[in-house]
Amino acid sequence: MYPEDLKYTAEHEWVKTGEGPTRVGITDFAQDALGDIVYVQLPEVGAKVRAGDSCGELESTKSVSDLYAPVNGTIVAVNEALSDQPDLVNSDPYGEGWLLDIDVEDPEEVEALMDAETYQGQLEQN
Repeated sequence: MYPEDLKYTAEHEWVKTGEGPTRVGITDFAQDALGDIVYVQLPEVGAKVRAGDSCGELESTKSVSDLYAPVNGTIVAVNEALSDQPDLVNSDPYGEGWLLDIDVEDPEEVEALMDAETYQGQLEQN
């Protein structure tokens, strides 16, 4: 149910590494729990973020939820399409609904995040 090539946080963010910066979004579980997302506030490009700190907000018809940085680093891109189409986070959370790209300070931090199986197990416990 959750893509195997991603890493996950307890706060329901996903992290994708590969060529270039690390991409971040929220999981299908998170977008479903939030409901229809109507506004996304993301950090400025160039902002430094610390793992676990709030770095944005997702506003839905139900509530406003913080977005937490999954790792330490610098924001190098944000998904500009979300300013006009915040519902992309609901319709395609692992694709067009990505949130931001981070230049990660320490790749070991990404490796320390949960894999898909561990994340799924955490959801089943709660």
